[in-house]
Amino acid sequence: MFTICRWIAVIGLLGGQGGQILAADPPMTNEALKQLLKQFPKADTNGDGVLTQEEAKAYRAVLLKAEAAKKSVSPTKSNVSYGPYQRNVLDFYQAESKTPTPLIIFIHGGGFVAGDKTGVIPEFVRGALTAGISFASINYRFVDGKEVIFPAPQHDGARAVQFLRTKASEWNLDPKHFACIGGSAGAGISMWIGFHDDLADPRNSDPVLRQSTRIQAIGTLGGQGTYDPIQIKELIGGRAWEHPSLIKVYGLKSNAEALNPNPEMQRRYDESSAITHLTKDDPGLYMVYNESEGPLPAKAGPGDGIHHPNFGKQLKKKMDELGIANVYVNTTETKGVDVGSEMIKFIQEQFAKSK
Repeated sequence: MFTICRWIAVIGLLGGQGGQILAADPPMTNEALKQLLKQFPKADTNGDGVLTQEEAKAYRAVLLKAEAAKKSVSPTKSNVSYGPYQRNVLDFYQAESKTPTPLIIFIHGGGFVAGDKTGVIPEFVRGALTAGISFASINYRFVDGKEVIFPAPQHDGARAVQFLRTKASEWNLDPKHFACIGGSAGAGISMWIGFHDDLADPRNSDPVLRQSTRIQAIGTLGGQGTYDPIQIKELIGGRAWEHPSLIKVYGLKSNAEALNPNPEMQRRYDESSAITHLTKDDPGLYMVYNESEGPLPAKAGPGDGIHHPNFGKQLKKKMDELGIANVYVNTTETKGVDVGSEMIKFIQEQFAKSK
């Protein structure tokens, strides 16, 4: 599972495309291509030492073809609606058990403008099911810079958690043992759900919204704890804060506007970032990064570094201070670690700790 997982993490997360890792808008960054070349030299088919968009796409196709040749995992239930919007749908995979099972909810990446629930890695689903953990994979609304902006995707993710709790009895789920995992945008949503105060509204006329949004564990690939462009500029440096999605998610018109928010927009930055909600009663986090530590190269372009390990170091520092369980893994430094299996083990440990 590690090879394909690493490839998707490096291309999908660094390129900001998640399930659609080579979508044209935005293209993969130069830093992402350099990282891929280091870890997958065979992708450079002409051997010129430079990995192009076309070569990366072709090598990805080879990997995905091999992946598809393996035994696939079919959802127990497909395209189940969990909310009022077209993309409020999920797939559910039932673990065999006579007693209620824990649940892992996968939230795809894609810069909040691309990706799909079908991008989930079959080996990871099988790993969860084998461990007796049921699995769900969700879609959420894409931002459009106008009507759908932050924190709409975060609220969609939270509603999915609430909806799945309403299905606890019918789908044989243990509502006290839920986890969220995801890469890039999906990582940000997963952490936001995990760190945010409970959104349950016991008196709401909608029975879904009466349910708790609290989860017991989080797993991430290339996650950003903050979506505040000012904070990203300070934390990462370079031009990471100029990633195209950071303008679109807030409905802004320019980078200059992003760095000079009015009070209302600053409140939106704070509300939409996971780390601003972090408190000592929040769930544990297993986080994986695939970029080299240290400063960005001088020639780094707009968006390069948007999955930098400094995001993870910032999270780890604050979580350590609060006494919250966390694991930081950088695959550029750790060899032979099956991050998928280790993430599932970590989630199981957090389930065992929760009541």
